[in-house]
Amino acid sequence: MTTITRLLVANRGEIARRVFRTCRELGIDTVAIHSDADAGMPFVADADMAVHLPGNTPAETYLRGDLVIEAALKAGADAIHPGYGFLSENAAFAQQVRDAGIIWVGPDPSSIERMGSKIESKKLMEAAGVPVLGSLTPDSATEADLPLLVKASAGGGGRGMRIVNSLADLAKEIDIASSEAASAFGDGTVFVEPYIQSGRHIEVQVVGTGDRDGTLVFGERDCSVQRRHQKVIEEAPAPALPSETRKALHEAAKAAADAIDYRGAGTVEFLYDVAKDRFYFLEMNTRLQVEHPVTEAVFGVDLVALQLAVAEERSLEDVVVGEPKGHSIEVRLYAEDPAHGYQPQSGRITRFEMPGVVSEFTTTGYGIRLDSGVGSGDEIGTFYDAMISKVIVWAPTREQALRQLAGALAKAELHGLKTNRDLLVNLLRDPVVVGATMETTWLDGADLSVLGAPVGGADAVPQSAFAAAIALAEASRASRPVQTRIPAGFRNVPSQPQETVFLLGDVEVPVHWYGGRSFTSADLEDVIVRSATAETVVLETGGVRRTFAVHVGGDAVDVESSLGHVALKRKPRFIDPASQVAAGSLLAPMPGSIIAIRAQVGDVVTEGQPILVMEAMKMQHTISAPYAGTVTELAAAEGQQVEAGTVLAVVTPDSDDSEEDAN
Repeated sequence: MTTITRLLVANRGEIARRVFRTCRELGIDTVAIHSDADAGMPFVADADMAVHLPGNTPAETYLRGDLVIEAALKAGADAIHPGYGFLSENAAFAQQVRDAGIIWVGPDPSSIERMGSKIESKKLMEAAGVPVLGSLTPDSATEADLPLLVKASAGGGGRGMRIVNSLADLAKEIDIASSEAASAFGDGTVFVEPYIQSGRHIEVQVVGTGDRDGTLVFGERDCSVQRRHQKVIEEAPAPALPSETRKALHEAAKAAADAIDYRGAGTVEFLYDVAKDRFYFLEMNTRLQVEHPVTEAVFGVDLVALQLAVAEERSLEDVVVGEPKGHSIEVRLYAEDPAHGYQPQSGRITRFEMPGVVSEFTTTGYGIRLDSGVGSGDEIGTFYDAMISKVIVWAPTREQALRQLAGALAKAELHGLKTNRDLLVNLLRDPVVVGATMETTWLDGADLSVLGAPVGGADAVPQSAFAAAIALAEASRASRPVQTRIPAGFRNVPSQPQETVFLLGDVEVPVHWYGGRSFTSADLEDVIVRSATAETVVLETGGVRRTFAVHVGGDAVDVESSLGHVALKRKPRFIDPASQVAAGSLLAPMPGSIIAIRAQVGDVVTEGQPILVMEAMKMQHTISAPYAGTVTELAAAEGQQVEAGTVLAVVTPDSDDSEEDAN
């Protein structure tokens, strides 16, 4: 038996902090590694010591196994935990760690290698009696096989995955998937398989000890609510699952782990065909999963501690796997804009506060568990995933868990960036999720104008904007060097209302109000202002009082109330002409790099035709022509790093279209 005394986490963000928490409890020293961009992030401060890896992109830093091992040796670490993503399922790296005399907190490199190729793992599972979907080749696929799924052989998280509905698109989608996979995982190998459009994603948590104590099965999770093949909501146990199917899933997962003499924590993923009550092996993740907290919550275990115990060759014979208690649900809170294709957002989180009792990285019963890599004042950059936090809840029943998590998210204060918070709240309250009838493709076809709508409904914006205007007026009055006793907005002859104009995204929100001895709205007839300060405004509408907390930071004005969060910006009175762009300009939606140019100046293009391709936050984003016309300017070049809002190209519309628009 070996003993770990100092452990390096070869990862970043919330998973590094999660592993550090268990290490602190066990008395193990911790070492963080970090890129230039991550130098000031919370996970670095959480560690006992940190080693800098020069550079920013994953390829320069967290994917450099040689630098990670060098950092471990420099810091005197005797063990390396890979977290998830990056090098966590890289068999060569695992072997290099062992060759360096460092304990590898993960499965044997041979197990990683055998399961690392989704192509080869299917063959292995079929031999072990685990149901699998057949694989196809680009040449053998026919129209009858459609739709198809192109999938990265290494890695996961929806990267390197494309749905193909036409054979004519297959080659193009393979190229895109391969490029994404190579960028995210360092391996561009992809494969093609039939795509089951109606199914649930069920995965089973295992902890293997090889021949010592066999394989422990810690139940299953449902991860069917997904967008673009990336999980949004995960829960344990899986709801509405027949008991015989549940038992068969557990047995299949155990057979999969036993087939490779698996050691450590791992997850066997299945696609469950609800209509036929049949399931198929998808892949085995030979690492800890992002959604592991829900399993910890219902089984009362620490999966990281079990990983460390297996790495130290300690027996797990005293670990008793009982029945799961209660229900746990996790959501992934992202900096993204669901209404615009889940476009990742970057920038500073100015405020991040969860209501009620919150515990970090551990489930203590009722209350919220927050596994977060960032906090108030931290930056969401463009080099890594845009996830802000995992928010987890445990409750005695699924109904209670759904309600508690939705309520906590609705009351969370999250300012500075557009997020998927409203989408998550609406999903947790949606009849499809509440009734446990969700499938993996459901969200892709859902109406995001409804699901992503502000949780407060139609009244949220006008009332919040009115409260913001009053608070700004009170702040202005309080900051006067003279005449401080004159009420805000006072006029001797109040013939016209005051006007304050905000921006909600790109939409103007004008607010008309009267000041003086009391505030009144010229737009909202049934609203009474009960009290007002620069920070808090109390409004009464139809006999119902609400308190609006107003947070001002520069031009940003964030308003919180029982109607939810409304993020406004003060519209500048004068606009710098230099900031204006020509009609037809294609702007960079986020900071990133240009990886492909698909058109040239002078090209005649059709509406929707790709002009160039950007890469940001480990995903590719195609910038297309907004209408038919001619490319008259092309300012971007392959390999160029661009900021959000940069003019990349200009498409001038066809003259016929211009005349029609003018008429």
